[in-house]
Amino acid sequence: MIAALLLGREGSAGFPGKNVHPVLGRPLVAYPLMAARASKHIGRVYVSTDSPKLKAIGAEHGARIIDRPPHLATKTALGEHAYVHGYQTIRDELQREGQSVELMVLLFANAATITAQTIDEGIAALRAYPEYDSAVTVSAYNMWSPLRARKIGDDGLLHPFVPFETFGDPATLNCDRDSQGDVWFADMGVSIVRPRCLEHLDDGLLPQKWMGLRIHPLKQWGGCDIDYEWQVPMVEYWLAKHGFTAKKTPYA
Repeated sequence: MIAALLLGREGSAGFPGKNVHPVLGRPLVAYPLMAARASKHIGRVYVSTDSPKLKAIGAEHGARIIDRPPHLATKTALGEHAYVHGYQTIRDELQREGQSVELMVLLFANAATITAQTIDEGIAALRAYPEYDSAVTVSAYNMWSPLRARKIGDDGLLHPFVPFETFGDPATLNCDRDSQGDVWFADMGVSIVRPRCLEHLDDGLLPQKWMGLRIHPLKQWGGCDIDYEWQVPMVEYWLAKHGFTAKKTPYA
């Protein structure tokens, strides 16, 4: 079986209540839940959370609820460990029913920039290429190339975050944001992973170790997980371009 697992927790320091914040008239978490439910291949949807509100919304969308342990619901807890806990819970449940997990579709409550079509494209890619560990949505953000990244040094001034020599001969570098080619970021829309990625988490590539090592890109634009209120209009724009309004969705 292919199972979807969505993570969300009660607390958020940067944007309190972000997971249920209204976006085009719906709570933010409703969008990844709708995408999972509309997939042609997902058999069950699960929500792992400590939030009563998220549990209620998940249930409204037909999801099964996993109680997220307190030690995995703190601001310092890593999502990767919550994914492993959720996967183990789902795996054990399916084993009791005589079933097994084919793929895990990993979602975040604050990541609305995902559609059922993209999820199904990723599932098809993993079925076609058994050597791939995962299929992950990525968006190109050339304006945020590592070449442009800076840090504030002990002297209070700006310095390169990554040494320029990392990118080649500094004499050939320039300020054109496209000069280094497209810069792809995992935008957290979805990570479709094989069970082995969660069973051997520490073998995966940093910083999102649940993706494994052989990661297939699902290219899109404008993907992001909302951490600040100023991002909401950007996500609403993305949703509108993908057929969402306050009254309708592409799924109905």
